[in-house]
Amino acid sequence: MKIEKEFLLIIKSSIFGDSEPDLGEKLMKSMLTMFWESESLPARIIFMTSGIFLTTNNSYAEEILKKFQEAGVTILSCGTCLEYYDRKDRLIIGSETNMKDSVRAMLEFKKVVTL
Repeated sequence: MKIEKEFLLIIKSSIFGDSEPDLGEKLMKSMLTMFWESESLPARIIFMTSGIFLTTNNSYAEEILKKFQEAGVTILSCGTCLEYYDRKDRLIIGSETNMKDSVRAMLEFKKVVTL
């Protein structure tokens, strides 16, 4: 696995696209799997808004995200979002971050992809 030091992935929803939730979950899980299989991993993944449901208890993406984390990818979840959804104590993958650090990353990374 190669971690691209200048690649930031931002996930802002627990589903991919604006379709039916079950389809959106399948597409998000598939997208994450394709990133994993590409062997060109982001250095950091930041989860925002409902995306934080992927890093907290009962996540359908827990298995694939643990692989990212074990490979050395930094996994971060928006603290304000965790608080809003009352999930601070349910974080199971990665750690909490804040908007200041998230914006700094968006400005510093050369490649930023948002899902």
